[in-house]
Amino acid sequence: MTIWPKLSSRIAIAIISSCCLPFTSQAADDTAKIRAIVDTAIRPLMAEYDVPGMAVAVTVDGKPLFFNYGVASREKNTPVSETTLFELGSVSKTFTATLASYAQVLGKLSLDDHPGKTMPQLKGSAIDKASLLNLGTFTAGGLPLQFPDDITDNQMIGYFRQWKPEAAPGAQRRYSNPSIGLLGHITGLVLKSDFADAVETRLFPQLGLHHSYIRLPESAMADYAWGYDKTNKAIRVNPGVFAAEAYGVKSTASDMISFVQANIAPGKLAEPMQRAVDGTHIGYFKVGGMVQGLGWEQYPYPVTLEHLLAGNSETIIWESNPAKRLTPPQAPSGATLFNKTGSTNGFGAYLAFVPKKKIGIVMLANRNFPIPARVKAAHAILEQLAPIAR
Repeated sequence: MTIWPKLSSRIAIAIISSCCLPFTSQAADDTAKIRAIVDTAIRPLMAEYDVPGMAVAVTVDGKPLFFNYGVASREKNTPVSETTLFELGSVSKTFTATLASYAQVLGKLSLDDHPGKTMPQLKGSAIDKASLLNLGTFTAGGLPLQFPDDITDNQMIGYFRQWKPEAAPGAQRRYSNPSIGLLGHITGLVLKSDFADAVETRLFPQLGLHHSYIRLPESAMADYAWGYDKTNKAIRVNPGVFAAEAYGVKSTASDMISFVQANIAPGKLAEPMQRAVDGTHIGYFKVGGMVQGLGWEQYPYPVTLEHLLAGNSETIIWESNPAKRLTPPQAPSGATLFNKTGSTNGFGAYLAFVPKKKIGIVMLANRNFPIPARVKAAHAILEQLAPIAR
């Protein structure tokens, strides 16, 4: 009578253990497989371009995995970790887009509005013919990649007042910091907040990002990597007009894979942030084989490496390209790959994810190495992650 309960417990434990073993073994096998996939893509890339350090994170079926390489500072030999802060460069534009989408969900603005509605100083100027949607999709009519070097914050309004377009709004896409920067500035105004405050106190917390910043507090400086320029000089980003809105976010692989996961499964976010993220997934203009949304660029998935490289080419980044308005705007149907690159003088980043496949990747580096190399590595990794996802 006293033996059977003990024996039954032992049998039960054995049965439970044996049931768990295949799952645990499979998970361990998948992790080892993914590590090999990432190592194979990343280590040669770092060697070829002399990248001091990289933080890579992937997500498969909602599970994040982190792979860290090299150093955050060559001078201090500080190893990279998933909590190392990197400059995101233009990946920051996806946060500007999300904040603008959030403001629209709150009823504070409409993407059909024109800049002069919020900034009366711009009424009657050429830029006022463009909508906020045009600003967010780089289709305002030919705003340049950067402001002229001699333009200061105080001269920003004067610059837009005298700007002369090279095309009608919506006719072409020309990638531009002033364009999405003005959208971010207007978003801050309608939210009655400094833009950086709105991102750091309203956007980041609702997305579950707790180690992402525009203005780094002293307490975070120890985690801030040094970037390295072409001469291997240790550098960090310089401030400029609309720096916060266009390229000013610093973040970690841990936070950025959380951001990717939030974009893969927005339904897990609270309202209205869920609708705000969904709003950034709408496609508005077709540019070659790429669809331009708010912040994110989209491709039908599976996408060939050739098409992904074309959509991230120097022609797309540096030149004006014909744009075709999608009427009505295109909500993702079927599998879609979303991506965004980002660079500062000392850092390079790339994010890509496929919500239908529940896979995504974050690549953060403290060197601005060529974008085609980032795209090739990420494409190779994602292609091999897709069969692992269940």
